[in-house]
Amino acid sequence: MSLTYAQFHALFVVPPATGLWFAVRRRSTARDPWRPRPAAVALLSVIALAYTTPWDNYLIEQGVWWYGEGRVAATLWRAPVEEYLFIALQPVVAGLWIHLLPAPSVLPSALPAVSLRSRVAGAIAGLTVGAAGLGLLSTPSTYYLGAIVAWSGPVLALQWGVGWPVIWRLRRTVALGVLVPSAYLWVADAIAIDRGVWIIAERYTTGIAVGGLPVEEAVFFVVTNLFVVQGLVLYDWVIARWE
Repeated sequence: MSLTYAQFHALFVVPPATGLWFAVRRRSTARDPWRPRPAAVALLSVIALAYTTPWDNYLIEQGVWWYGEGRVAATLWRAPVEEYLFIALQPVVAGLWIHLLPAPSVLPSALPAVSLRSRVAGAIAGLTVGAAGLGLLSTPSTYYLGAIVAWSGPVLALQWGVGWPVIWRLRRTVALGVLVPSAYLWVADAIAIDRGVWIIAERYTTGIAVGGLPVEEAVFFVVTNLFVVQGLVLYDWVIARWE
């Protein structure tokens, strides 16, 4: 059965976003300290679009992946309009999901300030990840993986540099916040690839796949959901520090 990108949204993106919104809205109250911050989620969606768009279009232009004939409604630059919608909606799904989890025993706002030494160490760790990705770009078979890792480095350097001890203190919540939506999107992505919505170039991938899902795609969803979850945790903590 064929599947268009718009149908992919209708089946796999809009329903969980809508369901999570109603579930979180039903549970949250004005006194709930772990309720979603709409401004934070909206900000992350805007940042995701701004940061991902050039990278996404560049990889499409390089032929790392492309889209099946007749599967997209229209393109803007090199990417389908549905792609931009997906980039904007993924932070919403992850942001709603993490706030549907039980509140951590210690809220981000209750955690202390982070030392300069820790900030520097976190930034260096993130930049090291990015440097490792740059190294992977030199080989065609690791090009896509390297592009993901290199692209993630600056964001991880920023987030870890701001407050990696805060993220580590809430590591169980962060792990659940990342792994569950990632696992869901792994399944949805594998179905989209199987139905030919998008095609990943064999030349630029390692060839390692699980259940039809290239390892590069699995890494991508873990990384992007990590951006969102860490960003929301740090948002609460940073706001508390300013206040």
